[in-house]
Amino acid sequence: MAHLVNAEVVKARVDAAHLAARVATVAAFLLVASVVLGLAQAQTQVQASVQGPAPSQGQAQVQDRRQNEPGQFDFYVLSLSWSPSFCDAVTERSAESAARQPECGDRRFAFVVHGLWPQYEQGFPEFCQNPAPRLDRNIIASMLDMMPSPRLIFRTWDRHGVCSGLPARAYFETIRKARAMVKIPPAYLDLAEPKTVAPNDVEDAFIAANPGLTHDGIAIGCDAKRLNEVRICMSKDLKFRSCAEVDQRACRLEQALMPRVRGG
Repeated sequence: MAHLVNAEVVKARVDAAHLAARVATVAAFLLVASVVLGLAQAQTQVQASVQGPAPSQGQAQVQDRRQNEPGQFDFYVLSLSWSPSFCDAVTERSAESAARQPECGDRRFAFVVHGLWPQYEQGFPEFCQNPAPRLDRNIIASMLDMMPSPRLIFRTWDRHGVCSGLPARAYFETIRKARAMVKIPPAYLDLAEPKTVAPNDVEDAFIAANPGLTHDGIAIGCDAKRLNEVRICMSKDLKFRSCAEVDQRACRLEQALMPRVRGG
């Protein structure tokens, strides 16, 4: 009888040892699998960081063959920013930051120049020369009436201006000429009170005020609630022209707020 008990004990111990061995094998397999999966995910993240974000659904990833060659582009976009919207958005994020913005002070700014951006028919060049040639202080001072922030002037030159292929002074003179080509509709020259508008109505008003400008050559921009920008497409010789890709990115809101002009 004792022999039978001993045999059963031995058998139980053997079975337990086999079970432990199987558990260890499974655990080792899972550990290896998790390491392999982790390496694969890390490689994917590295590739994504190198390649940049994937194109959104329905959009082709397009790169112009002239990519970032100074002077090699198809047309300009003149971007006019509604300054009160910019200031309200900055204030919502940080009142302290808004207080440091030159255009959010006592001077009255309505539409200001955000930039004159070289464009391809699909996509756009940027940072075509790094570092960009240094800007003369006199050029910066000369532009503050229509581009009220020195930082904006620097950023426009570094990211977009060098792609025009023009020297700095000629580029900023071109901005001034482009701005002179566009008439702001009287209703949007200076708002004493906030105004809720239909972006399509604003577009219609710009077209009515600027002969030659068409619906496929202008795009109204907005954030979640405010109208913040008007983008107008121009040829290299500053004539109004169509721009399908820019027009497709227009504001989709039915109604948008235009905050009142600040300052005294």
